[in-house]
Amino acid sequence: MSHRVIWRAAAFAGLLVAGLLVAPSTHAQAAACVAPVPSTTKPGYLVADPNCDLNGTPFEAIPGASQVYTGILDSAAYRIEVPLNWNGELVLYAHGFRGTGTTVFVDSPSLRRHYVANGFAWAASSYQTNGYDVGQGVRDSHALIALFATRTGTPAAKVYMTGVSMGGHITAVTIEHFPSSFAGALPACGVLGDAELFDYFLDVNVTAAAFTGTPITFPAAPVPPDFGPQYTAQVLSELPKLGTGWGTGAPPTLTPLGQQWSGAVEQRSGGKRPGFDAAFGFWNSLPSLAPNNALPFLFGVYPGFNGGTAGVEDGNVTSNRFTIYQTDSNPFLSATEWRLNRDVLRVSRTAQPSPDLSGVPRVNGKPRVPVLSLHTIGDLFVPISMEQVYAGRALLHGRSRLFVSRAIRALGHCEFAPTEFQAAFDDLVKWVRTGKRAAGDEILNPFKVAEPTFGCRFTLVQRANFGAACP
Repeated sequence: MSHRVIWRAAAFAGLLVAGLLVAPSTHAQAAACVAPVPSTTKPGYLVADPNCDLNGTPFEAIPGASQVYTGILDSAAYRIEVPLNWNGELVLYAHGFRGTGTTVFVDSPSLRRHYVANGFAWAASSYQTNGYDVGQGVRDSHALIALFATRTGTPAAKVYMTGVSMGGHITAVTIEHFPSSFAGALPACGVLGDAELFDYFLDVNVTAAAFTGTPITFPAAPVPPDFGPQYTAQVLSELPKLGTGWGTGAPPTLTPLGQQWSGAVEQRSGGKRPGFDAAFGFWNSLPSLAPNNALPFLFGVYPGFNGGTAGVEDGNVTSNRFTIYQTDSNPFLSATEWRLNRDVLRVSRTAQPSPDLSGVPRVNGKPRVPVLSLHTIGDLFVPISMEQVYAGRALLHGRSRLFVSRAIRALGHCEFAPTEFQAAFDDLVKWVRTGKRAAGDEILNPFKVAEPTFGCRFTLVQRANFGAACP
């Protein structure tokens, strides 16, 4: 594909320019943000000015420390920053899910200043599309490696891949599809279990329905237009049986059925672990994502809203056909658990995670480079079970030595303190340079995960709302 680049000067003139290189910025530039320009590859999309954040703040070089390059490559906005004391290494940053809006935009990684201060260049893409389009994120992120060499005149000696949330999915897929391009990877709060994240969303909803005796459906795509209102009414009718105070900003008060459902969610999201009660209360105090704001958070992510396609697949990628549901860590099924597994709605896949970059790309768990991952223990949006799925696949493929997972004692999605994120990146770099494997948590050992001190080793900032402090 030919490289088509819109530069800032061209944007002011409203022109599309091919093959033009612009001198890098090494000082602050007071320039007004320009309006988004139409995508030339994805009809209906607009590409926001890469020189400005969405709030209008200009993206500029750090005075006396860096130079920046910006533009639009194949209708994906990009940013590149190179320290004046560049060490020859590059970090690619993949952003997370941004909804389904039609304007794409690029932003800077949270570790931007840490990268620059330590001599690392970085690059980031908006991707050409929004939605859960991992394949597009992989292609547009990997394209930055060649673009970096073209724009700066020097190829990077080593490249690290990093990303958050959906960007963690992109990170895991990118290093498997282009293994020779990378030296190491740092996914954070990532969807490392590919479609198993959507299985979890399914589990949360069908178990609540089974406990309360509420009929539930999983429509095939295309989803009937009346499904949303029907599902919302169903959830609102079953909530009183589970407890009160859902989505009001405070933790709900659970009924006995609600406590059983909480146990099922705990087991499906990573198993017994410290801080779960606080996490369950936190996530169920929140309204869900638009347009499902009338529902508590964990109900509004039901994959039935898109027929299990995640908006990008041809069929349903979710399944619980062989899932054994439990409410505690005892492997023997109680009478309650037996009834739950008897009554729960069963859903079968009509499409598998793809081996290529179409649909929902599969994460094989076969890294060829060191991978150090971060995840918060209390995340119930992208739960820590994603780490366990990846660790299990890496073990199956004989790649366990190349994967390290670190648990952080926090409730939010991607809620990492800067020092925790910085330490992870620095330790990954040390691992790559020395060959000595970085330290991590025993994510696949349920006894270690259940210990009251799980996550304390790498948690550098205590969160009061976590409910349990490290000794």
